[in-house]
Amino acid sequence: MNTINETIAGLELAQIGWVVPDIYAAVKFLSGALGIAGFPEPEHVRAQDLAMTYHGKVVAAEWLTTQTYNGGTFIELVQPLSGQSMFHDYLAQYPAGGTQHLAFRLPVSGFGRVTDELQKQGYPVISEVDHPIARMAFFDTYKTLGVVTEIMGITPEGWTVVEQMKKGR
Repeated sequence: MNTINETIAGLELAQIGWVVPDIYAAVKFLSGALGIAGFPEPEHVRAQDLAMTYHGKVVAAEWLTTQTYNGGTFIELVQPLSGQSMFHDYLAQYPAGGTQHLAFRLPVSGFGRVTDELQKQGYPVISEVDHPIARMAFFDTYKTLGVVTEIMGITPEGWTVVEQMKKGR
């Protein structure tokens, strides 16, 4: 059986996800102090609208999110607002916020192979989303990597969106 390192070794690091208590302060710091520009206005997201599961069930949860493309990787910021989700759990444990997940992407055709392998290795799924541009699964890899591991299976339509987001910076 593969290890997590072998399973994700061939995937592309796509995104660094930060959970923060104040998304506007985080954008201001990243843009001003670190020169990471291009964050659009934060968007209000409801887990129910995405049919995003949390431990297997769609639950009421809301957050603000924004992301930009920088140096080959997307940087995502998430500020939990209400309800229960992996983002809320993270901020409850780390009130100052921090890096909550790393996302790795591949074509959607390989999504099941990678996610099945991670589950066989004993990594439980925290959340899942089946979106027209990508299938996403978030795995509890805190004890192994210190962060959640997100696997993104990008659909053909999704690759077009990824390229548009890269150019939007």
